[in-house]
Amino acid sequence: MNNNENSVQHGIFAMGDLNVAFQQYFTGKSYHNALVKDEQVNVTVSNVSFEPGARNNWHIHHNGYQILLVTGGEGWYQEAGQPAQRLHPGDVVITHDGIKHWHGATKDSWFSHIAITAGTPEWLSPVSNDEYNALA
Repeated sequence: MNNNENSVQHGIFAMGDLNVAFQQYFTGKSYHNALVKDEQVNVTVSNVSFEPGARNNWHIHHNGYQILLVTGGEGWYQEAGQPAQRLHPGDVVITHDGIKHWHGATKDSWFSHIAITAGTPEWLSPVSNDEYNALA
C-alpha cells in the first residue's frame, strides 16, 4: 500500500518539526513549518503535515479565514453540518470567517497542505473516533 509518506515528507516545502505547540488541538501526530510569519503581514502561511489518521480538532477562525492548498497525500475537510470532503493534491478549500470545521489525514494516508490563515482561532472539541471512523 502506498500511504504517500514519501511524497509528504519530501514535498515542495520541508515538512517541519513535530507540531508540539498545537499538540493539544490535534489527534495523532502533525508537523508544522512556518513559511510566512511576519508581524507586518496579517496572515500566516504554513506547511502542515499529518500522519495517517491524524487530524485537528473542530475549530473556528474569527475575524479572518483559512485557505488550504493541498500539496500531498489524501485528507479530509469537514464543516459542521456538512458531509466530509476527501482531499487530494491540487484541491483548494476556503473556510470563511466563523465556520466550524476540521481537517486532517485519511486513515491510510499521510496528508499535507499549505494553510493560509488570518484571524484568531477558537479551538473546540476533538473529532470523535466514531465520527472519524465513519468516513468512507
